[in-house]
Amino acid sequence: MQGKFWVLLFFLLTVLFFSFQRNENQFYSFPKLKTFPPMPQSALNPVTIKGVELGRFLFYDSILSVDKKMSCGSCHHQEFAFSDSPNKFSKGKNGLLMKRNTMPLFNLAWYQKYFWDGRANSIEEQIYFPVKAHDEMNFNWQQAEKRINTNKFYVSKFKSVFNSERIDSVQIAKAIAQFLRTLISYQSKYDLVFEQKAEFTKEEYYGFELINDQTKGDCLHCHTTDGNSLGTIGTFSNNGLDNFLSAEQFIDKGLGGTTNKKTDIGKFKIPSLRNVALTAPYMHDGRFETLEDVLNFYSNGVKSSLNVDSKMEFVHKGGARLTTTEKYAIIAFLKTLTDSVFISNKAYSNPFK
Repeated sequence: MQGKFWVLLFFLLTVLFFSFQRNENQFYSFPKLKTFPPMPQSALNPVTIKGVELGRFLFYDSILSVDKKMSCGSCHHQEFAFSDSPNKFSKGKNGLLMKRNTMPLFNLAWYQKYFWDGRANSIEEQIYFPVKAHDEMNFNWQQAEKRINTNKFYVSKFKSVFNSERIDSVQIAKAIAQFLRTLISYQSKYDLVFEQKAEFTKEEYYGFELINDQTKGDCLHCHTTDGNSLGTIGTFSNNGLDNFLSAEQFIDKGLGGTTNKKTDIGKFKIPSLRNVALTAPYMHDGRFETLEDVLNFYSNGVKSSLNVDSKMEFVHKGGARLTTTEKYAIIAFLKTLTDSVFISNKAYSNPFK
């Protein structure tokens, strides 16, 4: 009997030990989103509370830049939905201007490819690019690993999250990616309306109708606000910005520069309409300073182009030919997509302040 007692005791202690270990790094609890598609989960990088905390520190820490002067948060500001508004191009190392407008960061888990040109296939892969880019953080990843491994604060943090004695770039990317997956925008007035907790004004509702009307704004093919709440289909498109009819005319080939396919030249990531009033200027090259400029383009400035999207149904007319009243209504609706809760959420803010 005594032998069985000790075996049972050992078994119970083992269960308690591993239960304690699991509770030490519990899985992060995501919000329940009724009007979103199911949120894709990463089997290779499950999101935990401590992992998110670690990633948040790394996101705002300049330790991953060569001169310790720049962090991810330097170009992605929470008050602007993690874009770099109002800058057309962000400044990197030594004040060098980047080549494309900085995209905002939210609802990233639903995307299959990242950056304007789709060069990254996961959030984790996305993180490798700005650290090593010469016009951004300009740091060698091997040196970045060495710097993190000699930092007592991060050694302790990584040990509690990944239970590893040696910190590598994979773990660094995983931690930041865990934080980025929690940046979910879902509490705008638009969301409250669909939850029947608020109502559109007449002008806002008219704008909502217009963008989902194929004979008017005709935005619904690329920017979902009716079928689901993401505000984008998440793919790539040539929306007729320039009348380039040959591949050679495109200085920036967009997705075509990544895939090397002629049929992808001039296609860029379709951004979400969520928080769009916060993220000016617009388009991959930041050519439009205001929402009014954007609507003037879609109304009268759309050009025929190589690979122009077939869903741009009014390209033959130069645009949708919206009236001034219709433009104002659409802008009124777009402003309902601003998520003031998201941009003020302290869980996303700089932990060093």
